Amino acid sequence: MDKDEWFKQADYDMETAEFMFKGERYFYTVFMCHLSIEKALKGLIIQKNKEAPPKTHNLLYLIEIIDLELPEDMYDFVFTLNRVSVLTRYPDNLQRMLNEYNMDITEKMLGKGKELLKWLKSK
Repeated sequence: MDKDEWFKQADYDMETAEFMFKGERYFYTVFMCHLSIEKALKGLIIQKNKEAPPKTHNLLYLIEIIDLELPEDMYDFVFTLNRVSVLTRYPDNLQRMLNEYNMDITEKMLGKGKELLKWLKSK
């Protein structure tokens, strides 16, 4: 897959995150944000290193591979998104996830995810 395809899929996944948010599927919104950022980072790996990205979901590792310097607030968001990805991918307690990812928290994460995706695509 080439970098353009990764970026196209990253956009599609962020649109899906917005769709999930409107449907009040909040922790799936967070999951889709993670997937979108993961795909954008993999597109950057192809762009910079001219090689296939590793099969990993670890956003911090993907950033390390391309030696990407993120503004502090964006790095903090990636750190948080990376930490919650396993929880949203494989929730062990549905009710707890529903309580933890309410509309306000998820709306902030979606906004930061969209901002980060835009920033990554400008690189």
